[in-house]
Amino acid sequence: MKILLIHGPNLNLLGKREPGIYGALTLEEINGRVSRVALENGAELRCFQSNSEGALIDAIHQASEWADGIVINPGAYSHYSYALRDAIASVRLPAVEVHLSNIYAREEFRRHSVISAVAAGCIAGFGWRSYLFGIEALIGILRDREVNPPAAES
Repeated sequence: MKILLIHGPNLNLLGKREPGIYGALTLEEINGRVSRVALENGAELRCFQSNSEGALIDAIHQASEWADGIVINPGAYSHYSYALRDAIASVRLPAVEVHLSNIYAREEFRRHSVISAVAAGCIAGFGWRSYLFGIEALIGILRDREVNPPAAES
């Protein structure tokens, strides 16, 4: 089982950027914790971060060649990137959207995600644990598919 973990814009600043909202752990620390959980569950995890919308889209497209699923924190792109949304829809891999903060309890513009419509689910508000819950949810989805593969489309 192979999973791509995507971190969107400004997440490279975790640990420094508004720790009261986003927590004190760095991106590397989060990746380490999530990688351990993935490994314990028999999954290979590749982590990718970019501040560039195009690079994130390219990573999603490339994932269709090797990954079984995606966990993504699109950051601010959650709220307006139809291009990122379309990339996720086009690769037809199960995706779980995660957010460190509870986007539904924040500013009005953060309360809507265009990504959620093409994701299997959204986990928000649990800090770095949102990533753990996202990985565990995706692993569960992938295991369910092993038992009951989705019907082929005609």
